[in-house]
Amino acid sequence: MYAYIEGTVADKSSNTLVIEAGGIGYEILSTSSALTSAPPRGETMRVYTYLNVLQDGVELLGFASLEEKKMFLRLTGVSGIGSRSAFSILGSMPLKELSLAIMTGDIAMLSRAPGVGKKTAQRLALELKDKVSADDISGDWSVEALQSANDAPAGAVGEAILALQSLGYTQTEAARAVAAARKSAAETDKADELVRLALRGIMKG
Repeated sequence: MYAYIEGTVADKSSNTLVIEAGGIGYEILSTSSALTSAPPRGETMRVYTYLNVLQDGVELLGFASLEEKKMFLRLTGVSGIGSRSAFSILGSMPLKELSLAIMTGDIAMLSRAPGVGKKTAQRLALELKDKVSADDISGDWSVEALQSANDAPAGAVGEAILALQSLGYTQTEAARAVAAARKSAAETDKADELVRLALRGIMKG
């Protein structure tokens, strides 16, 4: 019903935005990324929205981008995942990390979302894997790192990812760190160097 609402930020709290548009103040339950990207009160922003119908009424859910809203709709298409659960999953990690976790079948990472157990995480990965592509996570991770995480790891990148996983990092965290390390090291082909650089990057946060 509402694709998006664009107007002035009238108020914001820890979980809601009030956007004034056309003389009407819309209270929108917003994702953490929408709240973070919101400008100061009095300035204009666009919030992508979804009208969520509840048993006792309706509520507007707000997203920072069209991509985030599309992921929400993908999540609600998974059996057993309702609107509130999908909204909670989106708020548990950055959108690109969520996309990577789904793409690589990282059950440990997906299970970190509130209310998501191992079986639900497995269902998310299984039902959405073919609906997430490298385009959803472009810019931050190399294609080789993604492929090494998604398939049986081979070569320096795969060895480095496995080494980081053995230290307790999830597949998603390892793939992200190795991709960043590989970029900073001019695509080195030495696994030990990638691990060293990846750990340094992780420590820097």
